[in-house]
Amino acid sequence: MNYYSLNKKAPNTSFANAVIKGLAPDRGLYFPESITPLPASFFENIDNKSYTEIAFETIKQFVSPEIPETILKTIIEETLSFDFPIIKLSNDISTLELFHGPTMAFKDVGARFMARCLGYFNKNNDHDVTVLVATSGDTGGAVANGFLNIKGVNVVILYPSGKVSDVQEKQLTTLGQNITALEVDGVFDDCQDMVKKAFLDESLTSKMQLTSANSINVARWLPQLFYFMFAYQQLHKQHDDIVFSIPSGNFGNVCAGMIAQQLGLPIKHFIASNNANNVVTEYLKTKNYMPKPSVQTISNAMDVGNPSNFIRIQEIYKNDFKRLKDNLSSYSYTDNETKAAMLEIYKQYNYIADPHGAVGYLGCKDYLKTHVNTHCVFLETAHPTKFLNVVEAIIDTKLELPQQIKTVINKEKVATQVSTYDDLKTFLLNTI
Repeated sequence: MNYYSLNKKAPNTSFANAVIKGLAPDRGLYFPESITPLPASFFENIDNKSYTEIAFETIKQFVSPEIPETILKTIIEETLSFDFPIIKLSNDISTLELFHGPTMAFKDVGARFMARCLGYFNKNNDHDVTVLVATSGDTGGAVANGFLNIKGVNVVILYPSGKVSDVQEKQLTTLGQNITALEVDGVFDDCQDMVKKAFLDESLTSKMQLTSANSINVARWLPQLFYFMFAYQQLHKQHDDIVFSIPSGNFGNVCAGMIAQQLGLPIKHFIASNNANNVVTEYLKTKNYMPKPSVQTISNAMDVGNPSNFIRIQEIYKNDFKRLKDNLSSYSYTDNETKAAMLEIYKQYNYIADPHGAVGYLGCKDYLKTHVNTHCVFLETAHPTKFLNVVEAIIDTKLELPQQIKTVINKEKVATQVSTYDDLKTFLLNTI
């Protein structure tokens, strides 16, 4: 499979090069040249397949022939070493739990898959690759854990000071070894801008090989399509019309779900559930796409004012606004509405949702008002204890910490303060 830049001003390239480079030379995101739908028999027989078999069949066209099938199967088996259960709340609403991995966030899948792909591509390389990644919360911990001790790979994570939860911060600042955390005086968009600027700085890239582990990287983004396949396997016998409500920040999850749909997965519709960072919600109302500075909310992993992956979504629909709007709804919610939803979910269903899942739940409720006979699944993207102070205060209940959290919560934070791109560049040149 070859990949092309969405800016259309760079040569097409291989999967390996797209993974290693992250961004195209023209600053564009890479996108697969073709998407071949799976045969109908794949979905007819999906009940007989394991997670590993489903993932292998759905991803292999995007990575072949550069990763041999035997290696790809091993990568997938190591990536999917935990469960993805559907929890039914009512006849109309279920949640897909994506937090059973090592850092208790949905990004564990993409980070682990990409780390193993990059490790394979770099196994005979004498030169280290530096993974430079910006995080608004869960990406940092997932990438740190996924890439820990991967040979020939250094990881540098930029995160906004005071704008990630205590648990999230500990997960990305306490591992050491080949993982370095940079605490940025700013918001997530500042971190992301620094990363993008570094990729385009020839005085930097001529001295070191940089790549990204944000969802701009095809190996981080594409494996997220697995979630939708796994959910369909669990639900299709009970429900004909399945809709997904996805808490959305950088829009990698929505986009990956749409790729699953392009592969033939019978999904009826998608809902992008936004917090106050509602660029896409407004776009679907007005047809004007207007990125703006992000604002801080209690669902911090979605605090993105200029979602990178939305250009991939537009590419899927060939920039046809009507086709996109027919397949994507979007709603936006305040922190107060999110808190009320968390309390409602707890009291009505005895289920504890994190702030991001609660936003997804609200999207389900709004969509179901006008779409009866539909089953709506919201993605529960992180374990509620990752947002302990917020969750416990809202539901007035003390939560027990899972083992994954206990292992990091009392470790000492180690992070370097940076404020500007020049700070980042100096750090990379003098330290990595």
